[in-house]
Amino acid sequence: MNFIKSMGGIFWSQNEKRLRMFWRLLIFSLLLFGLMMLFSTLAGIINFTNASSMLAFVILLAVLLALLIAGKWIDRREITGFGLQLSKAWWQDFGFGLFLGALLMALIFLAAWLTGSLKISGYFQKWISNTPFIWQFLDALFFFICVGIYEELILRGYLLINLAEGLKFNWFGKKGALITALVISSLIFGVLHIVNPNASWISTITISLAGVFLGLGLVLTGRLGLSIGLHITWNFFQGNVFGFPVSGSRFGVSLITTELTGPVWLTGGAFGPEAGALGLMAMLIGCLLILLWVQRNGKLALRKELTGYQPKTRHG
Repeated sequence: MNFIKSMGGIFWSQNEKRLRMFWRLLIFSLLLFGLMMLFSTLAGIINFTNASSMLAFVILLAVLLALLIAGKWIDRREITGFGLQLSKAWWQDFGFGLFLGALLMALIFLAAWLTGSLKISGYFQKWISNTPFIWQFLDALFFFICVGIYEELILRGYLLINLAEGLKFNWFGKKGALITALVISSLIFGVLHIVNPNASWISTITISLAGVFLGLGLVLTGRLGLSIGLHITWNFFQGNVFGFPVSGSRFGVSLITTELTGPVWLTGGAFGPEAGALGLMAMLIGCLLILLWVQRNGKLALRKELTGYQPKTRHG
């Protein structure tokens, strides 16, 4: 009987009355993969005019559905437990994140221009010649809104929070669990980008550091608003305003057409600023500004409550 109990303890937490971290992550991954394949297949049946933005949208729908299912039957928590409180503070964080991503990418552009590391070759570049620029520009914005939301929900909202809860050992402490969860989720974020065009071991390291940068808002506020807003405008301004490659890919439509002519170590080369010194400096500045933003409302500290499981509230 003791053996059966001990074996059951590998899968089930008696204290939390739910599956343990590893099994939650495994089931969620399989669920998400299945829903993404299903939704993508269904979307492919219809003749959409822009497959990339529609694909991003159906992936977002799959992620949201996976979170709802996980919250009810796997994690047994409210949807707000994934960093989606949507309170006044959440929306303020989101607005600051939008501003910060745009500001930092503008600083990268300015620094590259002042150092002679980029050449401006045109404006209002279009991907499809017979479609107005504004519609392509807005389509790109929609694409990056979807990507920013679903990547943050997966990597930070689900993965980081579950890791923080599962790594909370007595000898490790809440702070250690949260920091380790941030590091592990960021490393996974970096590895997921290793298949991108023009990726290298350097870009994998820098994207992992970008994961820490993006996750900082969550571990300091307990909310995903800042991370989502930052992710959206960082990518959109990088690719579609200033014409830089975004994690190795170019997206065709851009307000300014640029060519990076400076050394790769500085500009990131074909992978984009995220793999260069300019991108790293921008991330560092961004981290400092995030710290100042969080500190404005009081004590600056890690939100150790993220390591404590909050079960789904039962009504009735």
